[in-house]
Amino acid sequence: MEKADFLIPVNGLASGKTFYRWTAGREFFEEFENSDILDAALSVDAEVDKSGNYIGVDFHISGDLTVECDRCLGDLSIPVDSVGKLSVKFGDEEEYGYSADEDGRETVFIPRTDTDLDLRQIIYDYACLALPMLKVHAEGECDPEVTGRLGIRQDQPEPEDAGNPFSALKDIFKS
Repeated sequence: MEKADFLIPVNGLASGKTFYRWTAGREFFEEFENSDILDAALSVDAEVDKSGNYIGVDFHISGDLTVECDRCLGDLSIPVDSVGKLSVKFGDEEEYGYSADEDGRETVFIPRTDTDLDLRQIIYDYACLALPMLKVHAEGECDPEVTGRLGIRQDQPEPEDAGNPFSALKDIFKS
């Protein structure tokens, strides 16, 4: 990954629409501390619309992320498909950061002195938010040695009513 990747030159940007395409792999996620992402093959497409002082960035992230399975700690590939919409505003130092817009766009404030908009942190955040809360293999695909040590039997299906707290009430009207 080059230093210029994920940078949009806001000062020299021509009016109208400009398109960017980047890829984010393992090297991209290694730049961030405490990343749970082991490997990645992501494609990031960005459409930048500049009109006067307004700059809008619409991006689409798609591909696969590899993380640890929460159950067996094996590698788990998760497909990712996420979209983001940003409005870029130039502001004073106390305004740096993010806020939500009423049209569903996230507003990003950057210093007036900045010449580039760096999307690396934003792309990383959107990729992490695209991951499910519980990252586990499909039933029967976890490492059998690990699940055996945990006392989880994968070959025996769980009874239908085992996890349902209302199963005791199913026969209430049969008297």
